[in-house]
Amino acid sequence: MGMFKSFGAIVAAAIAFLVWTSVFVVDEREKALVTQLGEIQREINEPGLYFKLPFVQEVITIEDRIVFFESPDKEVQVVDSRRYVVDTVTMIRVNNPRLFRETVGASLNRAKDRIETRLDAALRQTYGRRSFDAALSKDRAAMMREIRDQVRLEAEALGIQVVDVKIRRTDLLEQVLKDTYARMNAERFAEAAELRAIGEAQATRIRAEADRQSVELMSKAQRESEILRGEGDANRNRVFAEAFQQDPEFFAFYRSMQAYTKSLSNSDTTLVLKPDSEFFKYFGTQQSAPAN
Repeated sequence: MGMFKSFGAIVAAAIAFLVWTSVFVVDEREKALVTQLGEIQREINEPGLYFKLPFVQEVITIEDRIVFFESPDKEVQVVDSRRYVVDTVTMIRVNNPRLFRETVGASLNRAKDRIETRLDAALRQTYGRRSFDAALSKDRAAMMREIRDQVRLEAEALGIQVVDVKIRRTDLLEQVLKDTYARMNAERFAEAAELRAIGEAQATRIRAEADRQSVELMSKAQRESEILRGEGDANRNRVFAEAFQQDPEFFAFYRSMQAYTKSLSNSDTTLVLKPDSEFFKYFGTQQSAPAN
């Protein structure tokens, strides 16, 4: 009786092992290929529970999600022969598992190597037709589409869809970067010198214009002042003449008093004149004393 129980347990275990080796699960993140002696028997694209022949058939799972891989430090040359470093990100997805298995053995690493080789050529072709400024302008989007379309042809032959290719960075090589900075520095200095020269020329012109206007204004003001002074002197002389005509003797006396004030106001003034000079006629005449 115990022998039959042991045999039954062995049979049950064998059946459980056979069931375990013949059942497999495909989740929503994967696709699967069932192969028999290296030949593809089935292609499974939907998630679920599936069966296979144990020990004879094998299951190859394939990533069904979008896979990202980076390609850093790719050297490219533009139309002016300058070289740049480009970083890209490529997004791929396996859309034909059977072709993917037949061409690269369902290996993403091998597929990436093949795609990256084509990516290098696409980058060189695309950048080689443009200037560096175009890579930093609105042409950048068109360049990425152009690169993606070129890589897509190679990827389709591997059963892979290239979803997109993005240019993450475009920089000058270190030596080119130094040369570019030096050239830009020299250009900025030249531009600054030109602006400074223009400013100095404008300042000189403005100063000359201001000096000219100042001379003109001073000349005009001096001319007007001389005219006003002349008119004042003429009015003064006219008033003096009218007054002189009314009383010539008083006018002569008044002018003599002004002359005395101006001449004798300073105690250090010395006048050498004859006593009977016309200048002293209003001082009076001294009579000499009678002799005894």
